[in-house]
Amino acid sequence: MLDLISHPADHVVAMKAGGVVTAQELQHAIDAIEAAKRVHPRISLVVEIDALRWLTLTALLKDIGYGLTQLGDLEHYHRAAVVTDQEWIKHLAHLEERLFKAMEIRTFPKRDHAVAMAWAGELPKGDHENPEEDGYHGA
Repeated sequence: MLDLISHPADHVVAMKAGGVVTAQELQHAIDAIEAAKRVHPRISLVVEIDALRWLTLTALLKDIGYGLTQLGDLEHYHRAAVVTDQEWIKHLAHLEERLFKAMEIRTFPKRDHAVAMAWAGELPKGDHENPEEDGYHGA
């Protein structure tokens, strides 16, 4: 299961994952990320992971493929908050932070969900809530 969840900041795409994630659910999240990138100069992510067991094979391949396409587009990403109590997810997030230095990735325990949401919602210095005012109209 992978569902989008609401966040008060428009530049943040938030989602909750657990159980088994399908390719269709992952595509829905990718579409939300791409839509946010079209209207904001930098976006942030919140991923709440609760009892994630696995991704279907097609979801895993889609995730890897999408991730590879983003390597040349990391300037669009500001922060990623990973909310989980699963140790293996925390280790994976720390590895990703070392690999994707352009994006700040931080893990939070589930009890700090509100802190994670607030941290992800902070705009980078120099960015404004309304990118249209700065003349930004997406790529």
